[in-house]
Amino acid sequence: MIRIIEKGKCFIMMVVVMMTVTNTYSQEKTVPYLELNQLPNLFVIMPAPPAFDSPEFSNDIVRYCWGKRQRQNEKRLVQAIADSEWDDHAKAYLQWKDAFGLEINETNTPEIWKLMETSLATTDPMRKETKAFYKRQRPFDRYDESMPSHEENKLRGDGSYPSGHSLRGWTISLLLAQIAPERASLIFSRGWDYCNSRVIVGAHWQSDVDASRTAASVGFCALQGSKEFITQMKKAQKEYKKAVSKFQEK
Repeated sequence: MIRIIEKGKCFIMMVVVMMTVTNTYSQEKTVPYLELNQLPNLFVIMPAPPAFDSPEFSNDIVRYCWGKRQRQNEKRLVQAIADSEWDDHAKAYLQWKDAFGLEINETNTPEIWKLMETSLATTDPMRKETKAFYKRQRPFDRYDESMPSHEENKLRGDGSYPSGHSLRGWTISLLLAQIAPERASLIFSRGWDYCNSRVIVGAHWQSDVDASRTAASVGFCALQGSKEFITQMKKAQKEYKKAVSKFQEK
């Protein structure tokens, strides 16, 4: 039944990152708060992704079709494409500007920038063993379709489970909510949509994204055990309050 539905793709359902991070935080320049062997092992924690011939996979198909329908909304499509950016971290963090109430960059918010870069350099490698083991085929690749974000050449043949963008995006949201808890609802709403953007552009199945939110939460909890992280978090919180105060004075 699932194979029949899959062949019909969205029409029937309507009726019835890279594994290696490129040009990101330099592992040579950024010393992580914790080494990989000090973090929980996602390969041990996470179950296998739904098999393509399993009943569970039907939800991935439904959500894949949902994602394609979202592309008809020009504003949402533009946002999904913007959310695909990761080579330039300043542009990536910019997607949280309205929710966070402050633009994050290395010049104007150095303490927040350092917290973000070091935290992500710590947790992002957690996904690699799982991603390499399952080598799950991505939606656009399985259906031999183009992506509105034009990432085909980067992502084809690269495993989709779990989603690297979603792991980073949810981690960013968790970090920003800890810096500015009074804006947590806005921040998590933005983070939720950021992760779903990966479904919209066809880069990931919904189960990839869902697993990454859990993975990000696991990594975030581990960060709380680092004294260096706690120290930097306090600096970031202080910087945020000072920046917001200056903005309000204007």
